[in-house]
This record gives sequence, structure tokens and C-alpha cells, in this order.
Amino acid sequence: MGRNGECGVFLAFSAHPSLLIRESQRMELTLNLDALSSQLVIGLSRTMILFIVSAGLSFVLGVLRVPNVAHGSLYMIGAFTAYTIMAALGNNLAGFWLALLLAPLVVALVGLIVERGLLSHLYQREHLMLILFTFAIGLILNDLVKFAWGAEYRSVMPPEILEGSLTLFGLAIPRYNLFLLVSGPIVAVGLWLFATKTKIGKISRAAAVDRDMVGVLGINVSWVFAASFVIGCYLAGLGGALVAPTLSITLGMDHTVIIETFLIVTIGGLGNIWGAMIGSLIFGVGQSMGLLILPQYAVVFPYAAVVIVLLLRPTGLLKSVW
Repeated sequence: MGRNGECGVFLAFSAHPSLLIRESQRMELTLNLDALSSQLVIGLSRTMILFIVSAGLSFVLGVLRVPNVAHGSLYMIGAFTAYTIMAALGNNLAGFWLALLLAPLVVALVGLIVERGLLSHLYQREHLMLILFTFAIGLILNDLVKFAWGAEYRSVMPPEILEGSLTLFGLAIPRYNLFLLVSGPIVAVGLWLFATKTKIGKISRAAAVDRDMVGVLGINVSWVFAASFVIGCYLAGLGGALVAPTLSITLGMDHTVIIETFLIVTIGGLGNIWGAMIGSLIFGVGQSMGLLILPQYAVVFPYAAVVIVLLLRPTGLLKSVW
């Protein structure tokens, strides 16, 4: 019995290192899966913001044929306006919803003033002229933002109900990220329904194909263009309002987003809304996964994907409306 007992103890201890190794491997796999899931959620959340902003730019490109370089500045105005509303009303749900409602409307009003006062007289000009014009508008808007809000960094917290995390399928997901994951598809479906099911949406699509024929039918094409431009500006403002609680709000935040959104609509197909969604996925998830794989080169991943897509499909992944 003594020998058997000693043998049993010996076998137990001899098996112990392998059990430890297996347990360590299991824990490492769990940690890797958790990190992967977490980065995927972050990437998808950023995808939703990029899509909302890119969808506005893509809509303007598709209907007006205007490469609006000032789109990033409108996004920045949306973020600063949302900050002002939420800072004035406090960290509560009412202030947050008012910011999401009013900030895009303010940006849409700015877009209407720009379109009616200036841009409407330039639609027949070549694209290079339109690029230079909207670039100048962007510089003016940047100076107006600096004059109104200053050059200091600003930040705002989401409402208490959207703070913290929610456990879903064993994964802790930040509530605000989950809110963004829901908001993106809602905007996508809403924009699709507007473009395909409403009268003004159908007229906008017709004007994108043949604006002269739409004019012959007695429709005021000028106001169709104005409505399309305002919708694009509204989406830029909505993207800015949604992103406000997630990062520092400051001058220059428009530079990165305008580069990314132009690349997104290019690889997705100029003027194609669903192409904008695919392009946003490439940028959002690509950079997020890059941080997990090669952090020092994470920023390169989405741009490398753009190069590959344009080499294989120069016109974009989906059909361009241009």
C-alpha cells in the first residue's frame, strides 16, 4: 500500500507540469480570443462612424458630381456643436439626444448656405475647379471653428446609460460601441429607403443620370441638388456628433477623416452607398486588426488594402455611378 501510495503521488506530480502547460495554453487562447473580439468590436464601431460620414460624401458625389473636400470640416463642426450642446445640458440622456438631433441640423444649415450662396453657380465647372473651391470652403470653415471654439482640446462623456460595458455572448462590449453598431445599419437602411422609395430620392437618382432630362420634365433640378447636398452635410454632422464622446474634439480632426472617406468612396465605387459600407469595413476593421497583429504598422493595413483593391479593380469594388 505504501508503495502504491507513493507511486500514485509520484504519478500525480509527474502529470502536474503537463496539466499546467495545457491550462496555460487554454488561458492564452482565451486571452487571444478576447483580445481579437475586443479589437473587432472597436473596428466595427469605427466602421460605423466612417460609413455615416462616407455615405454623405458618396451621396453628394453620386448626385451632384461634386468632390466635396470641405466634408471633413462639416464633420468637425458637427462634433464641436454636439460638444457645446452636451456640455451645456450636462451628462444626461436628454442632452445627448438633443445633440444628435440638433448638431446635424446645424451642419445641414451651413451646407445649405454654402450650396445656395456659392456652389450652385459652379456645377458646370470642371472637377478640378470644384475641388479647389470646396478646399477653400474647408479652410474658411476651419477658421470659423477656431474663432468660435478656440484651439483647445475638448471632450465630452456619453450619457450614464451608455457608459460601462454590457456582457453579450460572454464578451464585455462597451455600451456606446454597441450603440454605434446599431446606429450604422439604421442609417444605411434609412438612406437606402430614401434613395429608392421616396419621390425626392428617385428624382435625385434620375438627376444623377441625366439632369437635363429631369429639368425638361419641369422639375427644379437646382433644388434637387440643394436637397442632396444638404443630406450629405447632415450625414457629416451626424458622424461628428456620434464620434464626439469617443475622442478628443479639436482642430485638425477633419484632416484624417476626409482622406479616409475619399479613399473609402473610391474603393467602394464612386457614389455607391453600399460600396461605402464595404470600404468603411476595410478601413475600420483593417486598422483595428492591424493594431493586434503589428501595432507599429497598423496604420498601413487599410492603405495597403486600398492599393490592392485599386490594382485589381480600378473602378472600385461595386459599380460606380459616375
